[in-house]
Formats: sequence, C-alpha cells, structure tokens
Amino acid sequence: MRYESLQRQGDEVRIAAEGRAMSRETFEYAVLRVVPRVERGEALNAGVLVYCRQRDYLGSRLHLDVDRLRALDPTADADAIGRALQAAADICAAEPGAGAAGREALGSRFRWLTAPRSTVIQPGPVHTGLTEDPDAEADRLLRLLVLPVTG
Repeated sequence: MRYESLQRQGDEVRIAAEGRAMSRETFEYAVLRVVPRVERGEALNAGVLVYCRQRDYLGSRLHLDVDRLRALDPTADADAIGRALQAAADICAAEPGAGAAGREALGSRFRWLTAPRSTVIQPGPVHTGLTEDPDAEADRLLRLLVLPVTG
C-alpha cells in the first residue's frame, strides 16, 4: 500500500492508496514489571498496557518468561504471578471477574493499573507516542520491550 504524507492542523495524516485517511492518534503505554523480591529491586518486564482515548482503546499484552523469573528468584510462585498479570489484562478487557475496576471508564482503568504500588507486579512509568493502530502498537511494544531479544 502506498502512502503520501499530508499535514492537517498540525497532525500528520496518511492517505492510503484507496483514499481513506488514517490519522495518527496520541496513545499512552506502560510496561508491567515483575519484581519477585521487592527488597532486591530486580525486575522482569512481563507485559504492556496501551491506552488511546481517541480510539476508545485499552489493551494489554503479556508474556511471563518463567526461566528469567527463576533466575531472579528460584522460589517465585510463577502461577500466582501469572494470575496477577492476567488480572490486569482482565481489567483492561472489562472481563466479568475484574470487579469494580473493570467497570470503570477506560482512562480510569488505565490510571488505576499504572498507579505506583509496592507489590510483585509493578507498572513502569507512563510514556506517550503516536499511532494509527493501538492494537498493533501493543503487539509492537510487546516485541520491543518484553519478549526476549533474539539475534
């Protein structure tokens, strides 16, 4: 697909060959970190949260590398950590089991999930960017920030 760039009111807009405008929207994201022994401060990236208000999108991607977790703490309960990560994903997706937090507005859920805490699952700082597709951005951020580096 060919694109040509245009400028519209300061925002970059791409026009697909079919003539459909695809605007880039601001999004926010944070990495979910596993800190198996808080007193040591060692962390393992295990997921990303992505929020795009303009696209009415809140999503998550998870990947718990159990071997890396065991390297940080051989006694870590990978199943419990996996359940805690899944609970964050359930809140993003407004799953019925997510409780009151899952019924909040998308922005409120993102802010709640990214609030600092001193538990085993800790959100990193919130960052911003521009994207045409927040769901694809979540996939890209998972590959970039969470999955093991190959090569």
